[in-house]
Amino acid sequence: MTDDENRVAGLVLAAGGGRRLGGRPKALLPHRGRLLVEHAAEVLRAGGCAGVHVVLGARAEEVRARAALPCCALVDNPDWEQGMGTSLRAGLDALAGTDARAVLVLLVDQPGIGPEAVARVRRAYRSPRSLVSAAYDGVRGHPVLFGAAHWAGIAATATGDRGARAYLKEHADAVALVECGDVAKAYDIDTESDLTHLE
Repeated sequence: MTDDENRVAGLVLAAGGGRRLGGRPKALLPHRGRLLVEHAAEVLRAGGCAGVHVVLGARAEEVRARAALPCCALVDNPDWEQGMGTSLRAGLDALAGTDARAVLVLLVDQPGIGPEAVARVRRAYRSPRSLVSAAYDGVRGHPVLFGAAHWAGIAATATGDRGARAYLKEHADAVALVECGDVAKAYDIDTESDLTHLE
């Protein structure tokens, strides 16, 4: 692993309030004997990310009190109700003061994505200009990797629940797709019926 590869940080977006889950924050949902936010942070670590930042919002104090997130930097997003874009901006702002050359972003509500997919996307990093996305049967999904050269542009366009979608669409020719459909399942935990995916 090169020195640059050692500087791919991990970022968990875990601020949502779970509106369609009756107001249960996804970060606090149980999965495999721990909280979803703990699971996501561990997936990034196990996938080789150097340092993990976790963006909190809904019931942030409860998440801080209940979740075991050793060695993670916790970032509060007071504007979490305005959508995922604000969490992505908060995370990128926090990372701007580090020596990270890229960030690999994982959503807290996708527990079907494990360390194998994270490691594949991370290994596709080439430089701070890299843009990499996991793909499922050729369709772009998560996790995604943003080289530091793109952070300002992503932050400027991250609004509502769209996150980096507009930026990635605008720079589609530069995005390296890494097929992960054989090692991960990209479902979201959004509604009550999705809870059957949790173990």
